[in-house]
Amino acid sequence: MFHVKHGKDKSMELKDTVNMMLSDDYKERFKGEYYQLLIRRNRLKDMLDRWEKDELSFTPNCSKTLLCTQLTQMELLLGSLMLRAKDEDIIL
Repeated sequence: MFHVKHGKDKSMELKDTVNMMLSDDYKERFKGEYYQLLIRRNRLKDMLDRWEKDELSFTPNCSKTLLCTQLTQMELLLGSLMLRAKDEDIIL
């Protein structure tokens, strides 16, 4: 799983990306988009892992298949963003 660290071993949360998303610098906004997607991907993966172990405290309204498809699409987009970051010299 991809991990997002922020500061001294503190995991980055969505709220930590707000300033990036509001930046006038497109590279900062790009980083914000990337980190938001990464955080959401990690949360979805964690939920699916817990579902597989029957450890969820709720019953999802949609199918596991649909959520797995969403996870795959998120991972594909992350890959595209990483390639674009490399091309545009954006350090993630």
